[in-house]
Order: sequence, then structure tokens, then C-alpha cells
Amino acid sequence: MAEELIVTENTTKVKKYEELIPQIKALVEGEPDLIANLSNIMSALKWTFGWLWIGIYFVKGDELVLGPFQGPIACTRIQLGRGVSGSAWNKKEVIIVPNVDEFPDHIICNSASKSEIVLPIMNINSDVSAILDADSDQLNDFDEVDKKYLSEIIAIIKTL
Repeated sequence: MAEELIVTENTTKVKKYEELIPQIKALVEGEPDLIANLSNIMSALKWTFGWLWIGIYFVKGDELVLGPFQGPIACTRIQLGRGVSGSAWNKKEVIIVPNVDEFPDHIICNSASKSEIVLPIMNINSDVSAILDADSDQLNDFDEVDKKYLSEIIAIIKTL
């Protein structure tokens, strides 16, 4: 296992993802523990992009329950359909929010959050089993580039 990630600092978001994804694959290769792997993936994303918060929520019954994350403390449980994460779970689709203050029913887990992207992680039965959630302290910080490459990271997560 590598002790550090090597990602070019002053480059495009695309280049950062393209450098990071092979390293994430190598990082989880041969490690069977899901929580350890998710923890390292969240750390790799946080350190590479400097987002305010990045984490996983697991579907448990009728709630999302907090899993491995990096950043300030977070909401522990989120109901189906509530906030951005609960809405992405309910709709089974990626949601990109340029300004969280304009999202109806946004749950304020941290007042520094300004924009967000949430991607559902589907199981073999096409049900949402988890949510990947990233928050930024910058407005309009997420876009289709993040959606594309975070979806590739979800594909890695689904193999764990």
C-alpha cells in the first residue's frame, strides 16, 4: 500500500481525477475490509480536492446512516426523501446542487456547506444501498466532470 497519493496540485479537475483513480484502485486492491477501503477512498478524495466534507451513508431500513467520511462532524441519520442525500436516494439519481441554500428541504449538517453532489450507489437488484455525498464550502463547485469521475469511483466501491 502506498503511503501517499501523487496528484498534480495546480492542474485541471479532470487531470486530478485521472491521476487519482488508478491510485484508488491500487489502494483497495487485495484489502477485503469494506470500511477500511471506504475510509481510504474518502481520505483520498478529501485530500485531492480539498472539499469541506466527503462521505458515505448506508441505507439501513428507512434511513441513511453515516459511514466513513472525512471532514467536520456530520448528520448521523437522514430520512428517505429529506435533504439532498435523502432525495438522491428516493429518486435513485445523481443530484448536483450549485447552492444548497436554494435546495428545498436542505438539511444543514454544517453551515459552511455551499454546494453539494450526491450519487446513489445501487446494488445488484437496482436498489440504493448507499449514498456518496460531497460538500464544498464554495458555490458551484460540482459539475458533470465530478459526476462522471465520482461514478467511476462508485464502480470501484461496488467491487469491494
